[in-house]
Amino acid sequence: MAKLKTAYFCQNCGSQYSQWMGQCKNCGEWNTLVEEVVEKPNSKAVPFSKTKQHVINIIEVETSEEPRLKTPSEELNRVLGGGIVLGSVTLIGGEPGIGKSTLLLQLALKMKKKIFYVSGEESASQIKMRADRLTDIQNPNCFLFTETSLEKILHEAKKLEPDFMIIDSIQTLQSQLIESSPGTVSQIRECSNEIIKYAKENSIPVFLVGHITKDGQIAGPKVLEHMVDVVLNFDGDRNHLFRLLRANKNRFGSTSEIGIYEMISQGLKEIKNPSEILITKKFEELSGNSVAVTLEGNRPMLLEIQALVSTAVYGTPQRSCTGFDSKRLNMLLAVLEKRAGFQLGAKDVFLNITGGIKTDDPALDLAVIASVLSSNEDIAISEHYCFAGEVGLSGEIRPIAQVEQRITEAEKLGYEKIFVSNLNKIPKRKFGIKIEEVSKIEDFHERLF
Repeated sequence: MAKLKTAYFCQNCGSQYSQWMGQCKNCGEWNTLVEEVVEKPNSKAVPFSKTKQHVINIIEVETSEEPRLKTPSEELNRVLGGGIVLGSVTLIGGEPGIGKSTLLLQLALKMKKKIFYVSGEESASQIKMRADRLTDIQNPNCFLFTETSLEKILHEAKKLEPDFMIIDSIQTLQSQLIESSPGTVSQIRECSNEIIKYAKENSIPVFLVGHITKDGQIAGPKVLEHMVDVVLNFDGDRNHLFRLLRANKNRFGSTSEIGIYEMISQGLKEIKNPSEILITKKFEELSGNSVAVTLEGNRPMLLEIQALVSTAVYGTPQRSCTGFDSKRLNMLLAVLEKRAGFQLGAKDVFLNITGGIKTDDPALDLAVIASVLSSNEDIAISEHYCFAGEVGLSGEIRPIAQVEQRITEAEKLGYEKIFVSNLNKIPKRKFGIKIEEVSKIEDFHERLF
């Protein structure tokens, strides 16, 4: 009998090694390498496929639009590019307790399709209790199966012939063909491969829930994200109400769209207009507050930026950010001191984006600087002003993308003035909001105060 081929896999990042070692060279974790069976050696040559294939010119290829399955969640439809494509496999990851299972269970209860919900982490009674809490609407065609054996799950799926399949989670499944524990690299790879094969052959969309590591990456081999069609990331601060659904990979649509949900006692509620909720209704004007007009995909949103600048009590000034890149803040403070002459090197600066939202849109730069200057001089900014502009290293205000959509969103919410770069190509039409075009930080400071 031929000897089995084995290798050592890191259980944190999925890296493969030919021999055991104490520390993974890729992720730096200790004692995470486990020996797993790779495959049985096959001395026979693999024959060519008998299916006739031929080379074809790309111009001659006939295209057709992929049929999509609409979901009751408009936010999910937007992120997926219009709905779930038949036969697609979607992987959704996120922190424990962020709402992955809640989102998919709500989807299963509200869809008027035959749903096959597989759970390897909860019992049927636990799922039913959560379903009763989430909604009064019960889908009579939603079938539960609490099992971790891949062979049994696929056997029941072929008998049931569902329209939609949910597996929570992929790390709990185990195949009898692999001699290793559930959650190992070999098990995840084998189970995912069989599920994808089943989905493609039967044109059944499948949602896989994936655990993440402490670094925020989906646990298991990186090849898992390459195998599936869509990779969704469900994130947000559990101490805040809002949850953001982003697409890191989408073979059938854009990866720039975002879905926003609010966590309430009845589950996840869609946020149709996030700007109205994320902006605080101020009863009195306070220094350090400003409103930024950002863009997530094709969706404009208004965010409230809060800054606090105070004299450093200790020798080294503190720089603290919530929802904003700390390196970006240090760069903006350096520009303010070097190019505009504001003495901030000996002061503590704290910055916060309200609502637990995290974004890397460079158009927030102008609002961040406005908040910092407002807090530093203790002069309140009018609550009718908003900002959208990128700041360069020489202190210039740089143009931003899709400025017309940002202006229209600010106008719709009743703002009176928006500050943008004078280099932006603004359409020559009449807006109901005053557009203040600025070129440098000094010019911006004079016009703001």
